[in-house]
Amino acid sequence: MSEKLVLRVEPQLTALEKIDAAAEGFGRAANWPEALAFQIRLVLEEAVINVVKHGYGDGERAGCRQEIEISISSEAGNLTIEISDGGRAFNPLEDGPEPDLDAALEDRPVGGLGLHLMRTLMDTMRYRRSDGRNHLTLVKRTDG
Repeated sequence: MSEKLVLRVEPQLTALEKIDAAAEGFGRAANWPEALAFQIRLVLEEAVINVVKHGYGDGERAGCRQEIEISISSEAGNLTIEISDGGRAFNPLEDGPEPDLDAALEDRPVGGLGLHLMRTLMDTMRYRRSDGRNHLTLVKRTDG
């Protein structure tokens, strides 16, 4: 059975609470295992933080009212998250730096693990830029 959740939120960090609550409710209704629900909520948080901070955060798009659109669908052993935003172009598959996981904690910069977590927790990540919008698709296999 196919299930889908679609959210449209302002490109602000305050939207994270709404996104988390909606994802939690969707996961509960879809009977996601607790570990899967945690992973999906974490990935959503990291992705949206990146969109807000890097796509809209430097004032370049100040006052931009384009919403971030998030859809989560669950079908045929896959859970798919699609995030679309009108922020500055950013391809996390090519533009996101790999963190130095071997460096001592005190030598690491604050932040920088969000993309690493997304790459680690999801099975597939795809990016495209179309019609002035970023489109990030994340897929998690749920059938084993």
